[in-house]
Amino acid sequence: MGNVIFDSRWIGEHGIGRFAREVYSAIDGLEKIKLNGDPASKYDSFKLTQYLSKNSGYFFSPGYNSPLCFLERCIITIHDLNHIDVAPNTTLLKKIYYNTILKNTCRKAAKIFTVSQFSKARICDWAGVSAEQVVVVGNGVSPSFHSQVESFGTNRPYILTVSNRRAHKNEMKALQAYANSRLVKTHNYIFTGLVSSELASELNRLRITDKVLFTGKITDDELATIYKGASLLFFPSLYEGFGLPVIEAMACGTPVITSNSTSLSEIAGGAALLVDPQNIDEMVISLEKIIDSQSLVKELRIRGFSQVNQFSWEKTTDRIRKELKEIVG
Repeated sequence: MGNVIFDSRWIGEHGIGRFAREVYSAIDGLEKIKLNGDPASKYDSFKLTQYLSKNSGYFFSPGYNSPLCFLERCIITIHDLNHIDVAPNTTLLKKIYYNTILKNTCRKAAKIFTVSQFSKARICDWAGVSAEQVVVVGNGVSPSFHSQVESFGTNRPYILTVSNRRAHKNEMKALQAYANSRLVKTHNYIFTGLVSSELASELNRLRITDKVLFTGKITDDELATIYKGASLLFFPSLYEGFGLPVIEAMACGTPVITSNSTSLSEIAGGAALLVDPQNIDEMVISLEKIIDSQSLVKELRIRGFSQVNQFSWEKTTDRIRKELKEIVG
């Protein structure tokens, strides 16, 4: 493979960081960028431009950062358009960056990678680029998530939401659905992360503070045991570019309820119960349906195992490697 400068500053444990780590470890010949600083910084486009003016070869970012020039040498990854589509998750500077610098890069880049057909369609529509310019490479599941993992032990059955307190995760309506269902008498409700003041107020209003638990910061291995022990994953998000918790739960053999919107129906692939995330009554019905039917639980587990086989880091990195070879030679 020819010279490809990889923006290894994105490498981490979750989200884009995990994607970057898996890509870098699997694809031989990627040259680590010799640049410090946060790739999501408002100054990074200037630093990248200066760096690429002195270093030849293609630039491959596993994230959404871009230089101002040398765009024909760029291969970028846009996981979703969260900062365009979800107002509470963005800033004025971020919107300006997306609508000027990143949109221009999309139109001139050698290739754009993304993770779902939903995100591809949004990128093509937003940037005005052809379908051939955008390649869906998917996501994988960490080895921590598998059906043989031990179950997290509790005194009471529980349902699970893997989330991060952002508005588009729809946690308020998820809590209201739980509080209105029969599960409030039989199951606890576990959320990943820390409680926010807004959620704490809602718990008090619904009088379910003693039934809802927050895990705090946990590792993938710990999360896997929590998935495994859960009666179901409840993931009624309003917006996802992929929706990794859906396939993580399926890999652990846990039934899934998720939204019928954005990428989630695509990623669930008929192996989950889909709900309108704005309709609390519909969510209540689905929660009770899974708890009431062991045959449905078994069916969703079987479908889930089949669906999750479509996603692996090996498949993702193979797709990326193939595209890089076609571009770089």
